[in-house]
Amino acid sequence: MGSFPTLLYKELLRFWKVSVQTVAAPVLMALLYLIVFAYALEGRVRVYDQVSYAQFLVPGLVMMSVLQNAFANSSSSLIQSKITGNIVFMLLPPISYLEFFGAYVIASMIRGLVVGAGVLAVTVWFVELRVAAPLWVIGFALLGAAILGALGLIAGIWADKFDQIAAFQNFVIVPLTFLSGVFYSIRSLPEFWQKASHLNPFFYMIDGFRYGFFGVSDVPPLASFTVVAVSFVLLSAACLLLLRSGYKLRQ
Repeated sequence: MGSFPTLLYKELLRFWKVSVQTVAAPVLMALLYLIVFAYALEGRVRVYDQVSYAQFLVPGLVMMSVLQNAFANSSSSLIQSKITGNIVFMLLPPISYLEFFGAYVIASMIRGLVVGAGVLAVTVWFVELRVAAPLWVIGFALLGAAILGALGLIAGIWADKFDQIAAFQNFVIVPLTFLSGVFYSIRSLPEFWQKASHLNPFFYMIDGFRYGFFGVSDVPPLASFTVVAVSFVLLSAACLLLLRSGYKLRQ
């Protein structure tokens, strides 16, 4: 087995061996969000015509789970390797920085998508959903997971301890996901906050993913996909530059 598939297998095995923590727990958390928000606000809030609030909420929860878990996978794995010192076993073999990047990001995508699929599987028992444009659903899910996988790698490279990863997740990732329209449409916000929401790349991921289910969105899906694609290119380029330079890895 070559270096890339070996590293990818190691990353997949790492999160799957503790799947109760890495998969089941996030699925349960999303289900609790659905029960609390949907059933508390059902009948009081309607965002789109012919779409109940519970239906509106599910795609947002699915995508939020995909994004947060994709980030958690790459960031926690890399910082753990740095702290325990076993990062040396990945740097000494002839593994290129492209293979390193690809293995971590793909593993993060798989974890995020597995959690997202789990959230969707448990929520459809409570909410009836129809997929209006499946290609948009798949495209935004894949690209969103890849972006957060790359961002997790950047955070893992930058951080020197677990506290910094936790701070990055709590003060950057969680606020950006919660303020991206998971629980609401930005059309319900004052004009200033609507404009501010357009500066959040997570909003385009959530909005475009939701379009795939209902065929309606706050921003045209092609525009959202363009923003998300450009974000992925920029983050990937930054991550590859850091890996190529060995910043905080080859020290």
